[in-house]
Amino acid sequence: MQRTSLLILLSALCLAPVWANELKIGFVNTDRIFRESQLAIRAQKKLEREFTGREQEIQKQIKQARDLQAFLEKEGLTLSEAERSRRERELANLNRDIQRAQREFREDLNQRRNEEFAQVHERARKAIMELAEREKFDLILENVVYASPRVDITDRVIRALDK
Repeated sequence: MQRTSLLILLSALCLAPVWANELKIGFVNTDRIFRESQLAIRAQKKLEREFTGREQEIQKQIKQARDLQAFLEKEGLTLSEAERSRRERELANLNRDIQRAQREFREDLNQRRNEEFAQVHERARKAIMELAEREKFDLILENVVYASPRVDITDRVIRALDK
């Protein structure tokens, strides 16, 4: 039994170079597609437009909190106990609101980014499939440790997406 397995393994190893010469293999760098394709760039700009207002509002609140903190540090000793206590509560509430707004902002941005880039990924997959069928690829890989520039078809996929 071991002898038969060894014989099959040796035969397969001897034939591997023949199979490799007949295979047409390609590699796609999806990170580059997400960075360089016009579709991905448009998605990123759309997200920026969608979230700029909220980000500016959070920055305004942060400035307000810094200003109030500076006021308390500078004038805190001259304020009455009740006024200082009121301002400290106001600062604590403002900081809590800022943290909540930042958390919600990050969650919403991540969700929308995932939605937008899922669409880019879906369109890229379709472009890869069309390219594979048209150019008769046997295997197309993505996210590998190393791929020779000879098999890298990322530029062709990006051009197909940008059409």
